Amino acid sequence: MRVIIVGGVAGGASCAARLRRLDERAEILMVERGPYVSYANCGLPYHVGDVIERETSLLVANETVFREHFAVDCRTRCEAIGISPKDKTVELRDLTTAEVTTEPYDKLVLSPGATSVRPPLPGIDLPGIFQVRTVPDARAIREWIERGTSFLAGMERYSGFQTVRPPMHAVVVGGGFIGLEMAENLVRRGFEVTVVEMLDQVLAPLDQEYGRIVKDFLEHHGVHVALGDGVDRFESSEDGSLEVWTRSGASYPADLVILALGVRPDTTLAEMAGLEIGERGGIRVDEHMRTSDPDIFAVGDVVEVKDFVTGQWSLIALAGPANRQARIAADVIAGCDSTFRGTQGTSIVELFGAAVAWTGASEKTLEALGDTDVEKIYIYPNSHAGYYPGARPIAMKVIFRRSDGRLLGAQAVGEDGVDKRIDQIALAIQLGATVYELEQVELCYSPPFGSAKDPINFAGMVASGVLRGDMPLRHWDAIEDGFLLDVREKAELAVEHVPGAVNIPLGELRSRLDELPRDREILVICRSGQRAYTATRCLLQNGFDAKVVSGGMLSHAILSGT
Repeated sequence: MRVIIVGGVAGGASCAARLRRLDERAEILMVERGPYVSYANCGLPYHVGDVIERETSLLVANETVFREHFAVDCRTRCEAIGISPKDKTVELRDLTTAEVTTEPYDKLVLSPGATSVRPPLPGIDLPGIFQVRTVPDARAIREWIERGTSFLAGMERYSGFQTVRPPMHAVVVGGGFIGLEMAENLVRRGFEVTVVEMLDQVLAPLDQEYGRIVKDFLEHHGVHVALGDGVDRFESSEDGSLEVWTRSGASYPADLVILALGVRPDTTLAEMAGLEIGERGGIRVDEHMRTSDPDIFAVGDVVEVKDFVTGQWSLIALAGPANRQARIAADVIAGCDSTFRGTQGTSIVELFGAAVAWTGASEKTLEALGDTDVEKIYIYPNSHAGYYPGARPIAMKVIFRRSDGRLLGAQAVGEDGVDKRIDQIALAIQLGATVYELEQVELCYSPPFGSAKDPINFAGMVASGVLRGDMPLRHWDAIEDGFLLDVREKAELAVEHVPGAVNIPLGELRSRLDELPRDREILVICRSGQRAYTATRCLLQNGFDAKVVSGGMLSHAILSGT
């Protein structure tokens, strides 16, 4: 059996290695048009920022490794330029010699990845404007930082008299993964950074209130974020610097511009081969990673796959799904029964020592699909035992079915412990778990690492209480008709308060029940929801109609943007 794999990196390289482990006799040819067959493109922003100092650290495996360890005919700087499904051949062009050859296949795997979005804006090809997709891209940015202008050539490194370094400005166009990671790393390199995002929030997979938290955090660390404004054009100044003009008429000076407008599947070869292209613009594949041609497979950023939660077709440009899809394609080619269950977009971004992560469906996605069988909770647990040094709050939103408690999604922001909590919920979603399982799950505990009532348990307990009726809930967008009762201490009201709310501190509540109406719904507020829950339980058992306002004043702050 002869297998040709088009494209290396996460998808193609993983497929080649897996296939060799399963089939020692298969003839495997892997071609990659770039100079590196397997590299860590997720690490590129950190190489620009000098967190990863050596370029070689990004290189996972080279041609020699694939030839000697896996007996794979690996060819870099070799581009696939045509496919004939009828003849089962691929045309290859050596980018060094321009020689074109035709290679036969029994099975073909397409892993060409995706191309960076680069709209035809005036001035977009000016020097100093970069994208971040490959190792050479990162190298070019680092070189520009060092010698792109006369000052950046290194005067600040001279010994003796030190020239005062003027401010350096960078504009990042796009507020997604790469855009925000580049913003952080350019701050690390001494730039004043502006992020320009056409949408009304950064990190589009998040619900808007969590996007707002991220925006505020970026601005707290000196990054200017301009939302709801797209780039109109780029202009060059006489001194070699750039000016970025937006559609609103605003302009931002820049010594460096990063284009991080997202990616689109590179379906050129697939279209040549007449393969089915899906509604989202990716190659349509089944659960075995087969395309519409049974002898051609596709994996990675180029494919459309089903969303595990919603069942909708989606594009997910992430290394984890690409690696798993590659293994599944190799399994199926080797005769194993293996299926891809879909993706839920589990992701995390590190920003200035904090992390924002999410998994599953967002509330806005479910709303757009017309799904009304949805409930949510906001909680703010500590990352580990509060009495142990270093505990930090985690802002968590958990989304689940109102009818049966099945987990649908979660989002979290914090400076400690975010990753493992979202990972745990991601696994629970994959297993079809409900909030009742989170309530009971047993997790490792020691004060430096967690709490006896872990944030995951806490989320399950709160959500289960909502569904059982123990904790009736009202969200901030539906409090107009209720009697607002604030059970915080009086000193807390000096920091923030809700106009019209009556304040009775929790410790005084039982002795002042006669001050509350019995003919109105009482909506109870505190800082995060915990005291409001205690107060609500007291009120319910004394004959009042009471509900907790979800997430208390902490949620009010992120929902209102105050």
